[in-house]
Amino acid sequence: MEPVAYTTLAAVLGLMVGSFLNVVIHRLPKMMERGWMAECAELRGEPPLQAEKLTLATPRSRCPHCGHGITAVENIPLLSFLLLRGRCRACQARISPRYPLVEALSGLLSGYAVWRFGASWAGVGALLFIWGMIALTFIDFDTQLLPDSITLPLLWVGLLLNLGGTFTDLKSAVIGAAAGYLSLWAVYWAFKLATGKEGMGYGDFKLLATVGAWLGWQMLPLTILASSMVGAVVGIALIVFARHGRNIPIPFGPYLAAAAVIALFWGKPLTQQYLGLF
Repeated sequence: MEPVAYTTLAAVLGLMVGSFLNVVIHRLPKMMERGWMAECAELRGEPPLQAEKLTLATPRSRCPHCGHGITAVENIPLLSFLLLRGRCRACQARISPRYPLVEALSGLLSGYAVWRFGASWAGVGALLFIWGMIALTFIDFDTQLLPDSITLPLLWVGLLLNLGGTFTDLKSAVIGAAAGYLSLWAVYWAFKLATGKEGMGYGDFKLLATVGAWLGWQMLPLTILASSMVGAVVGIALIVFARHGRNIPIPFGPYLAAAAVIALFWGKPLTQQYLGLF
């Protein structure tokens, strides 16, 4: 029964972390923007703008429509959304279904990660990797930003875990980090020199470097191929069905993150099957 117990506990933990990830997704870009504005004001010799203190812990979560403070009972992952029928308890404004989606995704992937890797350093590492990928995915969807405060710590944690060969050997991890960054960096500059436009941001380079640091350089071709295929399909669908302008940028980070999670769980068998075709 131990695997079942560990898997269940991981899924419950994932639900709770998913609730926190919703806060990170919503607040971290705002915190970054305020930091940039404060730095600009300092460079101009101006006093910083006065605003309510905003961190991941304060102020308490509240309804964006009426300001109603979210109580503990209203903040139970998934259950509160169902009990409230997707509406604010005070003003009855609609609550975005993305909140329970993030919680459910975190819970499901967390449970599967511990079932797949067990109660081990690999299991703990997989949880951290998944939570980071979820946060980066939705932040990039919203803002087209991939915060260094998430990607860079993840990169170093991946290298440290692989000191003991948790997911790959250290040599493959170091080469993976360098190759991940430089491969997209080269694509970026080739596209810019050819078109005069920027095809992606530096955050994408750092994200792929993070994937390389965790999974090794061997998983980079699969990650790039899978993310490019999914990104191309979604991009074409947006242009055709949603009338998304071709000049409007589409974030690439979510597809890299999704492909990275696929590589984490099934990268080796998928790569072996692909190579077996030749």
